[in-house]
Amino acid sequence: MDARFLGIAEPAEVPPVAVVVDVMRAFTVAAWVFARGAEKVVLAESLDQALELKARHPDWVALKDGPPEPGFDLVNSPGLLRSADLGGRTVVQKTTAGTVGALAVKQASLVLCAGFVVAEATARLLRAHACDGVTFVVTGEEGRADEDLACAQYIARRATGAGTDAAGFLRRAGESGAAAELAEGVRQGVHPDDVALCLELDRFPFAMVAALEDSLMILRRRAVPPG
Repeated sequence: MDARFLGIAEPAEVPPVAVVVDVMRAFTVAAWVFARGAEKVVLAESLDQALELKARHPDWVALKDGPPEPGFDLVNSPGLLRSADLGGRTVVQKTTAGTVGALAVKQASLVLCAGFVVAEATARLLRAHACDGVTFVVTGEEGRADEDLACAQYIARRATGAGTDAAGFLRRAGESGAAAELAEGVRQGVHPDDVALCLELDRFPFAMVAALEDSLMILRRRAVPPG
């Protein structure tokens, strides 16, 4: 498999297959959202769009980066939402990097969103599709965020079926600038367990597939058989 690792703004053309990686915290949060029972996640283009969607659909749940704000129900923290009851709900998510990265490749034939918590399921889905070439969108720090790059590189190796020790990749993520910011309280809307939750390898057995539905980019969980 030919793997490319690019920042959000770097792809010169629409890739056929894209894996958008945001470990801390967008797609760790999205995985927890599904684990708490949500039906789908709408990846919003802006805070204004998220609020507009919420206004049109009062039963939807709006989620954003940073501190709580009027109109939003949740913040982008796995620790703060892991006990939320989201059974059957639609969640609208807007984050600084993850949702932006997914929208940047929305025309790709296959778009997966990933973090360490769904790494193996993501790799298995890539193997099932027999993908020759995959573009990994490293969303943080213009493609230089080591937690996202480490996760992308780990998934790429697992997608080839190679036995790969995850310890070094997880260590890099745990020593990243994003992890330090979360641990030191630099970012707002943070729970003390957020870093640990973002580094839980293969916590969930599903992959997450994003696709355009009626002009909205919709993320859904996808069951992936073992093997």
